[in-house]
Amino acid sequence: MIEIGCGTGRNLIAAARAYPDAELFGLDVSSAMLSTARANIRRAGLEHRIKLALGDAARFDAAALFGRRTFDRAFFSYSLSMIPPWRDAVARGFDLVAAPGGRLLIVDFGEQERLPAWFRRSLFAWLAKFHVTPRADLEEILAALSAAKGGKLSFRQLYRDYARLAQIVR
Repeated sequence: MIEIGCGTGRNLIAAARAYPDAELFGLDVSSAMLSTARANIRRAGLEHRIKLALGDAARFDAAALFGRRTFDRAFFSYSLSMIPPWRDAVARGFDLVAAPGGRLLIVDFGEQERLPAWFRRSLFAWLAKFHVTPRADLEEILAALSAAKGGKLSFRQLYRDYARLAQIVR
């Protein structure tokens, strides 16, 4: 399982605890975030199970970084909204789960259209301070990718579209 845009490693630690036999990998473009992730993973006693690497989500070479070309699962957790070439990153993530049954999972910010207008404005202003841009066309892009590359998409809005959850299965 690989997390693309792993940040502080929080999700990898949770996955390692939930799946004690899983081999886990994390990629991030920020060396500062990876330093924090390494410290968190070490503190959790999981450095023997989680491998991290520095790389661009849209253009990394998994074989060179991790010694493997594919994974059973690839996931993005609130990172697509911070990746400028996010469409390329999604396509790269899907290419990593090439085997039948492989899964690409995504959770990210939604458009918050069903939340109060004042809350939506405030949240978007706050997110913009961190260079976070919710991807309005996420479902459309994932549907096209799934159709073109032979996957089955499930997509839903969570919490009045605060977030969006997607899965493409090979």
